[in-house]
Amino acid sequence: MRGVVVTGFGGFDKLEFRADLPDPRPGPGEVVVRVAAAGLNNTDIWTREGAYGNDGDADALAGWSGEPLDFPRIQGADVAGYIEETGFGVPETRVGERVLVDPMLYTGGERELVTPRYLGSEADGGYAEFVAVPAANAHPVGSPLGDAELATFPTAYLTALRMLRRARVTEGETVLVTGASGGVGSALVQLCATRGARVVAVTTAEKADAVARVGAHRVLTREHFDPAGVAEEIDVVADVVGGRLFGELLGEVVRPLGRYVTAGAIAGPVVEVDLRRLYLKQVELIGSSFGSHEDFTELVALIQGGALRALLARTYPLADLVSAQKEFMAKNFVGNIVVTP
Repeated sequence: MRGVVVTGFGGFDKLEFRADLPDPRPGPGEVVVRVAAAGLNNTDIWTREGAYGNDGDADALAGWSGEPLDFPRIQGADVAGYIEETGFGVPETRVGERVLVDPMLYTGGERELVTPRYLGSEADGGYAEFVAVPAANAHPVGSPLGDAELATFPTAYLTALRMLRRARVTEGETVLVTGASGGVGSALVQLCATRGARVVAVTTAEKADAVARVGAHRVLTREHFDPAGVAEEIDVVADVVGGRLFGELLGEVVRPLGRYVTAGAIAGPVVEVDLRRLYLKQVELIGSSFGSHEDFTELVALIQGGALRALLARTYPLADLVSAQKEFMAKNFVGNIVVTP
């Protein structure tokens, strides 16, 4: 099997394209999916770099779960493809199904989401020709979208959907979305619309028009963003950026009794917060990560119902994953980047 493995924590030199990988075989209750396309996401980058740290040492080299990884590892969580083989207990009639893969590998209730296994991290993922996953994670999907378009959805939209559900966003509310041109940010803009919520989006000046076309009601440019200009207007801040603006947004933007939900830290994970702004305004601070199996089922229904646009920025051949990741990290696009084997 051809695929790309990450050989250890580090830079692009840790990514190795190989043509001699063993073909995965399905265990009981599993299927093997022939990968048609696999999307990129920030977790790929942070996991390769070992940038997540752990509870005892924020600078420790670790995967997103805080634990050491087994190398070599095939990354790639966002898989669209076709069932090639079924394991014991899975009907053979599923062979040939077009599927979108839920990347969260856990059983039990939502508490298991705190320490789940993640496709491409704790188990080999989709940066290869084939991947083995639990049969329940391979969701049949009927859609006119292409395979590469489908692969833009799983992690980004699942993360965004989870954020909105945890923040209890409802019809008529106004949500400020940071990083609105990225995978999760643009997903938040679209998913807010499915809930009847109004979006104030923050992005760069060159991407403002594209974000407006996705569905934002108002677009603020990051270069000239003045939190005071939207003070008291915002019911919920949905933040995937973190960094310097975190404290400002929490203190100046979200209204009293509002909610602030965070699921990312691409501008920096260590932030400064004036706790007086948090407790005197009675703001609810919510952490969110990935999504549940129930969230993914809702996401697939939205895709099949045509409620969401696939924002495919570009595709690369899998053998050119390094170039794809370099463009992904430069963030000079709207939506997501996908590789195809």
